[in-house]
Amino acid sequence: MALPNIFTQPVADEIIGRINQLSSQSTPQWGKMNVGQMLAHSNVSYEMAFENKHPKPNFILGFILKTFLKKGLTDETTPYKKNSSTAPAFVMKEEKNFETEKKRLIDYLKKSVELGEAYFDGKESLSFGKMTVAEWNNLFYKHIDHHLTQFGV
Repeated sequence: MALPNIFTQPVADEIIGRINQLSSQSTPQWGKMNVGQMLAHSNVSYEMAFENKHPKPNFILGFILKTFLKKGLTDETTPYKKNSSTAPAFVMKEEKNFETEKKRLIDYLKKSVELGEAYFDGKESLSFGKMTVAEWNNLFYKHIDHHLTQFGV
């Protein structure tokens, strides 16, 4: 069963609606991040897709990511596990501004819809190499859905 298409306006609107249910006082049902950190963490996937601010993994790490992690992170069926470890770029130790990170995430969602599926077809991921539209969709959707569920929205 296909996951909802995050590159479509109705699905993006549904996700944005869930984001708008969060407040700076929202608390997680599991995990260590507060809501501002979670939003900043969620932005990293989009930073890696749109901005040149994260380094590409070295050959060995890239091989490990593609060989052992890509399928579980980009398929339709493997849910993200609660309290699983994350890549260093996604770790948020310092406090983050809730409103700033919320706006950034909503803007990234809107940008993804504006660019559409064609932009992502064959686009290279820093961590996983060239990916299909379905893989990008699943990566983005599963990640944000996982963390919004973490915060009860």
